[in-house]
Amino acid sequence: MVLPHSMPLVPLPASSIAVDGRLPVSDGLRVIGDSPAAAQLIDAVARRSGIRLSHSTDSDGAGDGVASTIVLRIDPTTAPEGYGLTVGDSVEIVGGDEAGLFYGMQTLLQLLREDDEGWAFLRAEITDAPRFARRGVMLDVTRHFFDVDEVKKFIDSTSALKFNHLHLHLSDDQGWRIQIDSWPKLTELASSTASLGDPGGFYTKDDYREIVAYAAERHMVVIPEIDLPGHTHAIGVAYPELVEDPVMNDSLIAESARLGQPLPVAGEPYLGWGVGHSSVRIHEERTYEFVRDVVRELAEMTPGPYIHIGGDESLGTPQADFDLFVERATAIVFEEGKIPVAWHEVGAAKDIAEGTIGQYWGKTTPEGSHAEEAAHFVERGGALIMSTADVAYLDMKYTEDFPLGLTWAAIIDVRRAYEWEPTAVLDVPESAILGIEAPLWSETTRTLSEVEQLVFPRAAAQAEVAWSPHDADGRDWESFRERLGALAPLWKAEGVDFHPADEIPWSER
Repeated sequence: MVLPHSMPLVPLPASSIAVDGRLPVSDGLRVIGDSPAAAQLIDAVARRSGIRLSHSTDSDGAGDGVASTIVLRIDPTTAPEGYGLTVGDSVEIVGGDEAGLFYGMQTLLQLLREDDEGWAFLRAEITDAPRFARRGVMLDVTRHFFDVDEVKKFIDSTSALKFNHLHLHLSDDQGWRIQIDSWPKLTELASSTASLGDPGGFYTKDDYREIVAYAAERHMVVIPEIDLPGHTHAIGVAYPELVEDPVMNDSLIAESARLGQPLPVAGEPYLGWGVGHSSVRIHEERTYEFVRDVVRELAEMTPGPYIHIGGDESLGTPQADFDLFVERATAIVFEEGKIPVAWHEVGAAKDIAEGTIGQYWGKTTPEGSHAEEAAHFVERGGALIMSTADVAYLDMKYTEDFPLGLTWAAIIDVRRAYEWEPTAVLDVPESAILGIEAPLWSETTRTLSEVEQLVFPRAAAQAEVAWSPHDADGRDWESFRERLGALAPLWKAEGVDFHPADEIPWSER
């Protein structure tokens, strides 16, 4: 018998026993089941090993003389998103639902190993279900734009770690990235550029629906974000009557000078990284017509329950105006049939719509009024997503001299990304924490390869924080770093350009 946590699995299962031996993999191994996970498993094994498994949707086929089978079936008595996985002379994956089958399949793929005798699955008995229902990643497609195929690749690599929400940051000072029929100049005039003068882009409605459908096939809910009332310079490029003139602040001026970046100019595309200078016109009724139209069109093409309205870093907006705006904006989202999500600053407003979900991006030791703002969402019947910046932000540097990323929140090596507890940051009931989200802001990432270097391997650390029981045997740094190292062959096979951090003992096969 092998110690449970010695199996090369990330995130760590709730319960696992490694069994001596291996199940050889050949094209005679048949996958049985009509779940979409069956075809996904066959394709993934073929990409990894070059071996294409056979397939049958007939559950009676397990007894027709085939030596070994992989049977996928659903048992509604199993926990939602949970699964049982047994690898012996054959394989059985029993999911509580289709998501559970998908996650069980991902665990099985991590047990696929090549040794001197060829390809095989490591034998194991696993029972698993997530700790948190909300396990998210965010991709900023505004500072730098990533096309549909690139977003799909990001979905593949993060859903394989059992993340189930994808937050797309679709608008910011640097550009507007989603087609809105009722306001066509947003994409005609405000989408063509990105940070540093790089090319921009946008998603047509068909592009967006394609992303949403692709994510759904991998059990990911897409959360679109339109950042308001700040981070709105690009809106003013298209519709200047909606946006105030830029409000300069000392930090913006100093940072722009240090980086050699331009300051914002009203009506011109903004190519820098500075924040806090833009605001929609809070007291113009036309602004709320705009918000309602955008939310309505987003809601029509977003089957998931959430619309994110931003709310961060509105430094040029007087507090009373900010409160007025976010109270009306959260109400509009509810009126259009969705649940509003907002960054924690929105919690400063007394009358945000009841049930609004807050996203905390402060630090593990809250600064200023951040903790009180976050707690207000709970007081209003909502809940919280933890995106604690000094441990969960994927765009921070690994080391001081790492060529990508920023350092304003912290330098975050893999261990720091792993060793934090989402329920210990704020003084709110544990039940108020929906889960976590690990954001990737794209100021410094001009290609998907650069995104992947910042995201991986730290996304694996965040996946374990979100999925695995906090007190499970093996839920510790030394176990994690060994298990994480064993993911290298899988990531290489899938073309994930991960950063080979020195603190991890990376496996060759």
